Amino acid sequence: MSTEASKKAFQEAQELIPGGVDSPVRAFSSVGGTPLFIEKGEGGYLFDIDGNKYVDYVQSWGPLLFGHRDETIENAVIDAVKHGLSFGAPTLAETQLAKLVTQFFDSIEKVRFVSSGTEAVMSAIRLARGFTGRDDIVKFTGCYHGHSDSLLVQAGSGAATFGNPSSPGVPADFTKHTLLAEYNNIESVKQCFVDSKDIACVIIEPIAGNMGLVPADKEFLHQLRQLCDEHNTLLIFDEVMSGFRGSLHGAESITGVKPDLVTLGKVIGGGMPVGAFGGRREIMAYLSPEGPVYQAGTLSGNPVAMAAGYAALTKLKQNAKVLDVLNARAVRLVKGMQAAAKEEGITMQIDTRGSMFGFFFNEKPVKNFQDATESDAELFAKFHAGMLSEGFYFACSLYETGFISTATTDAMIEETIEASKRVFKAIS
Repeated sequence: MSTEASKKAFQEAQELIPGGVDSPVRAFSSVGGTPLFIEKGEGGYLFDIDGNKYVDYVQSWGPLLFGHRDETIENAVIDAVKHGLSFGAPTLAETQLAKLVTQFFDSIEKVRFVSSGTEAVMSAIRLARGFTGRDDIVKFTGCYHGHSDSLLVQAGSGAATFGNPSSPGVPADFTKHTLLAEYNNIESVKQCFVDSKDIACVIIEPIAGNMGLVPADKEFLHQLRQLCDEHNTLLIFDEVMSGFRGSLHGAESITGVKPDLVTLGKVIGGGMPVGAFGGRREIMAYLSPEGPVYQAGTLSGNPVAMAAGYAALTKLKQNAKVLDVLNARAVRLVKGMQAAAKEEGITMQIDTRGSMFGFFFNEKPVKNFQDATESDAELFAKFHAGMLSEGFYFACSLYETGFISTATTDAMIEETIEASKRVFKAIS
């Protein structure tokens, strides 16, 4: 398999774009090799500029629930474009999509659309601070909520729970109000409330997808909800990745835990750039122009993105059982790969939620980010390269989640498992 055109394209891109990519994970830094430059997607496949064809388990990092170039979504986008790309004024499309979102999520009574997941989370946190009149927030190590300053934090020294900046360019003053807790560890959250009496919100990925797929324990989320209630603190579920992927009605329908605010993205844009945040009516009423908390965006509620999202969610609503089918395929995929690995003496930890799947080369179950970091990164890199050469495109980081689309057929799943047998045999 030749990738000479991608190598040449990457060299040229590096001269004009920092690192040659517009998002760091695309650079293949953790798996080695050259990132593939994609020419087109079709259904469950990707085609690179060298003409190679791959079964796609990334699906644009989640939004393409119905695969590449879904006819319904594509037609909705084309029709919207014919009316104009953007107006900077209200359209009926925004209200139509808002109505759909609120029908799916019991915890969302009002919603505001933005242009990215990062923007959605940043705005939700500002709203939580404005609503409660408090400054501090709690997040969990290993959960990623976008690249806004107050969320780019790493653990402090010793027993300190206040985070330090994890990136140059982020002043310590911006992260001094961010406390860090350990995922699935309620005692660490309790310690945060001991350290601060000024906590506005706790934000969590209830189905973490940015340290690999690591779902939160139900009991832990119930305890988290109780703790937030005791301290009059808002609970935010970040479902930018897992919304409409993990469950049709959000993590709250799986866990029985109702958040105060939810952030969304990915699927609700059908492949177009979009984000959203929503929650209880009285909280959302604090948002400008109805309330004092300011948030704005020229391209928020972009009519093309709204059309794509409405088409995607309408199709999902009409085919509500599709997530059960996709989950069955995801389970078959990871169990098949796990069995293939076991034959070669390799231990894999696996999990699925809806159309999401994850795996770790780890001797023990992964419950938090520390567990995830103890996985065999070198083995993952070899597996990734091997599967790529076989024509299967997995996320290029062991800390990312895989996705099944409706275009991922049973035959593709079986082909993937068979390829994994060859790869495990070669790298064991």
